[in-house]
Amino acid sequence: MKEQSAQVRWERRTQRPLLALAVAFAIAYAVPIVRPEAGESVTRACTAVEWSVWGAFAVDYLVRLALAERRARFVRTHWLDLCAVILPMIQPLRLLRLVSTLLLVGRRARMASQIQLTTYVVGAVVGLLMFGSLAVLSVERESPDGNIKTLGDAVWWSFTTMTTVGYGDHAPTTGLGRVLAVGLMLSGIALLGVVTANIAAWFIARFEKDDAEERRQTAAIESLTAEVIALRAQVSALSGGPVKTTVPRQAAAEDSVGEAGPPISSPRS
Repeated sequence: MKEQSAQVRWERRTQRPLLALAVAFAIAYAVPIVRPEAGESVTRACTAVEWSVWGAFAVDYLVRLALAERRARFVRTHWLDLCAVILPMIQPLRLLRLVSTLLLVGRRARMASQIQLTTYVVGAVVGLLMFGSLAVLSVERESPDGNIKTLGDAVWWSFTTMTTVGYGDHAPTTGLGRVLAVGLMLSGIALLGVVTANIAAWFIARFEKDDAEERRQTAAIESLTAEVIALRAQVSALSGGPVKTTVPRQAAAEDSVGEAGPPISSPRS
């Protein structure tokens, strides 16, 4: 229990720094693609930032593994984090570092209870659009048969691909570009399903709340009706039978004499 508390404290303390590092990774990844004319020193600096951010997420995974109470269970339940950490070590490509960093950022963002689902979905959409555009531009720009040559073309292609519209005016021609297209399509469908489920859950919760309020009001009305019926019964009992029996005896005797007439005097002897 003590180790688990230490793990929770570590995750809470490193949440914002890791998100800041993810922003730095995004900038370092985008600069060489958007500005290909940048010097060799800028490219090397951006590459160093990318590897540093990936290393920070790898260290975070190792620390959480060390602080976990059941490490075997932690590895089984966080296998995607492990794959994201190992993936760039197998083949040091910038695209693999991009995928692994996105996976790690997404996993850590879902752990934060203060991040709402809507915020996470919006961030995921923006991130996928941006990184998808940059990734496809980096692999399609030098293709002789490619038609995605500018950042505007890449963003338009990413948007139409994620929404599964697919106008066809821009399409990847390389194998890696088509793999990116498949990933964006699946991600777009998944995010659309999450948004739809979130909206449906909101409506269902709203209807259940209204139904519960209606049931509460109905129960209150029924309870009030029962009290009114009981009060009527008590009033009827008090004003009906018991009133007649409480008439004074003297008044009752005088009434009986008045109805029978004056008393007949007996003859004197």
